[in-house]
Amino acid sequence: MKRFASLFAMMIVSAAMTLGAYKLFFEKPVHITHVDRTPPPARYTSGGATTGIADFSFAAEKSVNAVVHVLSTVPGQTYYDPFQDFFWGGGRRQYQAPPSQSSGSGVIISADGYIVTNYHVIENAQEIKITLNDNREYTATLIGTDPATDIALLKIKEEDLPFLQFHNSDEVKIGEWVLAVGNPFNLNSTVTAGIVSAKSRSISIINDRFAIESFIQTDAAVNPGNSGGALVNTEGALIGINTAISTHTGSFEGYSFAVPSNIVYKVIADIKEFGSVQRAFLGVNIRDLDATLASELKTKVKQGVYIGGLTDNGAAQAGGLKVGDIIVKINEKAINKSSELQEIISRFRPGDQVTVSVNRDGEMEDFVITLRNKNGSTKLYGTSNSVITGVLGVELEALTADELREEKLKHGVKVTRLMNGKFRSEGIQEGFIITEVTVDNITTKVLTPEDLNSALKDKKNVGVYLKGKYPKGNARYYAFGI
Repeated sequence: MKRFASLFAMMIVSAAMTLGAYKLFFEKPVHITHVDRTPPPARYTSGGATTGIADFSFAAEKSVNAVVHVLSTVPGQTYYDPFQDFFWGGGRRQYQAPPSQSSGSGVIISADGYIVTNYHVIENAQEIKITLNDNREYTATLIGTDPATDIALLKIKEEDLPFLQFHNSDEVKIGEWVLAVGNPFNLNSTVTAGIVSAKSRSISIINDRFAIESFIQTDAAVNPGNSGGALVNTEGALIGINTAISTHTGSFEGYSFAVPSNIVYKVIADIKEFGSVQRAFLGVNIRDLDATLASELKTKVKQGVYIGGLTDNGAAQAGGLKVGDIIVKINEKAINKSSELQEIISRFRPGDQVTVSVNRDGEMEDFVITLRNKNGSTKLYGTSNSVITGVLGVELEALTADELREEKLKHGVKVTRLMNGKFRSEGIQEGFIITEVTVDNITTKVLTPEDLNSALKDKKNVGVYLKGKYPKGNARYYAFGI
């Protein structure tokens, strides 16, 4: 018995040493820096024992060279030493925290260097570096962003680059094989495979008042660093931009989420043409029609979106929709939940018309609705003038009717994003509302970003005076030269 116990103990020790040696010599720690066409089937190898096994090599080879590494440098915040005046006098001393870096992925979408990534990958970046799969490095220019969809468009100066073509994400099917391509944990050109687990998924992760979430959900492994990378089908066509994971630990736990390619395509088309996204609104307050709500409404309709309220001066109100209507189709496409409605409307611009099919008191009715922007207008606003995006280094947005009432203003545009430029150097912060601009002793009321564009266009060596305010604050003035 003692001999058996001794032998058993030796076996345990030996096993432990073997495991320890394996971990010591073979397992390396991972260091995280920051955080109408039917889709084609999977390709299969032929011959021998591998017959019938899915082969993703074609899609992988096509994708990896079009996916890039994105490194963002964010300037450190300015702060003051609260004890300086108390202990030593002489007023508060200003300090600048060191810059920080974060990394992610991006997708080349044209041979001339346009790159799509996530907004959160480059948010507040002072400098953006791009590394291609062949290790060539570039400094990228930020063309535009859309926080509501977490999409940003970059540009590098190069030609004849490999790029991915867009695929109609409406045609993606649940159960279809897909590949996620990106740079998790700074490991370049990583490819993982999975299937489409769900579509039109909303997970309340985008922090924006007008957030649009209608993600493609997959079980392809996505980790920190994959953000902004490609989700492709088995032909290597782009069907989404990997954006988020569902996790309690910060790493992959089974599900990842991508912005559908149809949303991405609309966003970048607007940014290229106008400098900002031309977002259309239906002007309704909605909720999903589930069994509980259907029972309360005593309706036989099983799927759709219930209209619980209408926006004053909105498209739906003007087009004849009413509270209590149940939206079941948009342009003959069935609507089963709110995220599907948001996704479809997001593809249109103010002034576009859509046919909305509703169930009203048990009867089906169609309404042709002319979509409007958030200000209740069909006008398209642009911010593509280089003075704003280049010299001033700022993105602007007209105030909504609700914001104007809240701030007791008749007009104004707010700063939604700061980049390198005059605004940042002069200490102007995000949220500042510009109501007037004075140049060469000519004062212009600022109702839209274009008003500021026009006032500053072709101006050189002049003084600029801005009048405005911060939310719920008093009047503020800034003066600088351009």
